[in-house]
Amino acid sequence: MLGAAAVLSWSTVATAFKIALRTMSVFEMVFVATATALAIFTVWMTVTRSWGALRRLSAKTWARFAVLGLVAPVAYYIVLFSAYDYLPAQIAQPLNYLWPIILAVLLAVFGHKPIPKAKYFGMVVSLVGLIFISVGGEGISGSVSVLGIVLALGSALLWATYWIINDSLKDEVSEGTALFLTFLFGMVYCLIGSLFVPMSSLGMEAILSGAYIGAFEMGVPFICFGLAIRTTDNPALINQMCYLSPFLSLFFISVVLREAIMPTTIVGLVLIVGGLVYNEYFAGRRLKGRLQGK
Repeated sequence: MLGAAAVLSWSTVATAFKIALRTMSVFEMVFVATATALAIFTVWMTVTRSWGALRRLSAKTWARFAVLGLVAPVAYYIVLFSAYDYLPAQIAQPLNYLWPIILAVLLAVFGHKPIPKAKYFGMVVSLVGLIFISVGGEGISGSVSVLGIVLALGSALLWATYWIINDSLKDEVSEGTALFLTFLFGMVYCLIGSLFVPMSSLGMEAILSGAYIGAFEMGVPFICFGLAIRTTDNPALINQMCYLSPFLSLFFISVVLREAIMPTTIVGLVLIVGGLVYNEYFAGRRLKGRLQGK
């Protein structure tokens, strides 16, 4: 149930992004959503009695969280929301799911962790999906925005970078504390940015839209997913549930935003997710079998 709650939350946010962009700017969305998520994680810190963990952190750890907060939520969501501003939701959303491929490339280049040859097939399949979605975009908006595609892929790059930095901190603090610190610094950057970026007087619809994104993209699903992983005896199943999210998202995009879902979008998304699933569950087995001489 916790895993389903996280997946369902993430399935609705692509639609929420487009609705929020009708009434507020990208920076305003990030500001309101970050404030909402920080409030949620503050409550979570209180419920779990985690405040004492902050006193044990070194100055180096604080500095690394300061960097992490700049990468996400600030840079990541500014780039991601900008991509949705330029692209139909059914294009922007699947392209962001390419981040595991970018993560593998970053780890190979900077972490000296070569990509197993068995995973190249899955990567190529996902990239073919990218081509399908990009080409199909011309049938939705007349001409697909190249800048939008670059921004969507840029958000995937930032999200992969976030997970590399976050992974280096996992042994120092709990997941909930890490999220609180990340969004604490993110909010500090948003407050500084508000001194330089014009912000209009937001109406109730805009505030509620931004708060929804903060709650159901940044806040609640991360807590639910973390609890699901810790309480289940089958974490692989919880991870597999996440692959339902982009397909459920297309349903909400079609029903709420009234976007006519292109066949190329469905084919492209199947290829992207199929390539990721292959690399996650099948390429790993092939590699393990070869190592064991099977």
